[in-house]
Amino acid sequence: MNAKAIVYCENQFGKMDGKITNGLVRYSKKYEIVGIIDSSKVGMDAGEYLDGIKNGIPIFHDLDDAIERLEERPKYFIYGVAPLEAFLTKEQRNIVLKAVEKGMDIVNGLHEFLTQDEEFIRKAKKYGVKIYDIRKPPAKKDLHLFSGRILKVNIPIVTILGTDSAVGKRTTSVLLAEALKKEGLNVAFVATGQTGLIQGAKYGVALDAIIEEFMTGEIENTVMEAYDTEDPDIIIVEGQGALSHPAYLSSCAIIRGARPRAIIVQHPPKRKNIGDFPYIPMPTLESEIELLEVFSRSKVIAITLNHEDMTDEEIKETIAEYEKKLQLPTTDALKYGCKKLVKRIFKVFPELHSSLSQDL
Repeated sequence: MNAKAIVYCENQFGKMDGKITNGLVRYSKKYEIVGIIDSSKVGMDAGEYLDGIKNGIPIFHDLDDAIERLEERPKYFIYGVAPLEAFLTKEQRNIVLKAVEKGMDIVNGLHEFLTQDEEFIRKAKKYGVKIYDIRKPPAKKDLHLFSGRILKVNIPIVTILGTDSAVGKRTTSVLLAEALKKEGLNVAFVATGQTGLIQGAKYGVALDAIIEEFMTGEIENTVMEAYDTEDPDIIIVEGQGALSHPAYLSSCAIIRGARPRAIIVQHPPKRKNIGDFPYIPMPTLESEIELLEVFSRSKVIAITLNHEDMTDEEIKETIAEYEKKLQLPTTDALKYGCKKLVKRIFKVFPELHSSLSQDL
């Protein structure tokens, strides 16, 4: 049984900065999520609020409320907010310290490393708890430069990239990996951000915490680890940010390090400006596809939607519009699953049928 965890997401659950919490509510192999802290949504069911389907995860006002109402105190306190500034406010710091004082281990996805903070070190020792800084990179001596080993990989590598940050690339990646496994394929999934690692991905790296010189090599090394260990039929690599996004280098490193043979693009049709930068308009889907194909020398094989602010009818209309205009299979993986994506992958990579035959 996975250890129980409560996730802090004050006033951000269901929003862009709440993406860690959103992901954990939808999928977690490592923790049993027993509650969310967000005083703006107290009493709601987290699954119902997020996706319209109840999952039994309650939302609490604060940590005291959660501990009082839960049958047992969770072992872990996960900081589930991912703000652009990536540092705790004074109020948030006090909340995490309270969790330490309650004897809960801390899972921290920020760039601020609590294992290097004297107050947290002292408190953790006093109350006998552990702190996990998910984004803390390895020592420089343990980092990897690009080696070219990835060029020898002879199976399909597919990346889920996007037109912006926090558009659902990881969610689609996880759903697609699971759908391909159900088809009988041996699938390796590589996470590239803190949420995927917190969810329990076996292979991955918090890419945006790596020094630029080592980013490509770390992605290559992680993909090669999955390839050498699992002997997979296909590797799915989670994307980060967007290749066109002026604030992030992650997509560039993922393309160079993973060398995808195919790309799926995730796009939020109703989003007007890129995340955290309201003065910069969103790229068009067409421009992002062109940029990705030129830069990667690979092909975009399908489109997936982020349905934020969209009605069900708008989703259906947009899918029909994109398929007609772009001549690419289009779906919303959360709404409609991954059937179109699986069918497309088998068409683009017919050798996968041989993998299934060999397994039989």
